[in-house]
Amino acid sequence: MTYRFTASAPGTYLYASGTDPVYERARLVKDGTTPTHTLTSYYRPEDVEGTPLVNPTAGPAGRGGGFAVLTLQGLEPDTITESLHARMPTPAETEQLQLPKGEPVVVLKRTTSTREGRIVEFARGVHAGSRFEWTYTFKMPD
Repeated sequence: MTYRFTASAPGTYLYASGTDPVYERARLVKDGTTPTHTLTSYYRPEDVEGTPLVNPTAGPAGRGGGFAVLTLQGLEPDTITESLHARMPTPAETEQLQLPKGEPVVVLKRTTSTREGRIVEFARGVHAGSRFEWTYTFKMPD
């Protein structure tokens, strides 16, 4: 299942596929005072209504973040699919991430699903190319 998110009226909600409202949680992540990346997560209202994830203040989910909240809702994340691609930043991204001239960004798209296959989070991150590293460990298939 693919979600396309387009901006709606100002506020907490965005719309998936033009019809389904979702909550948006956007944050700027720093290493000390240096920005490393932005990450915006999207959740269905029925999955997070009444939880700290709908609180507009920064960092309301506490230890374990959104995944801990989803687990408490009976929607434990089981599978994550991520895709990565590099590109040059927009002027706004250059400013927000305090990038030097000519530094690329890496865009991360993440889909998180339960064991039953229900998508419980879609996330998009923009990472400073020189300030972030990915490491993956995979079990070899039989």
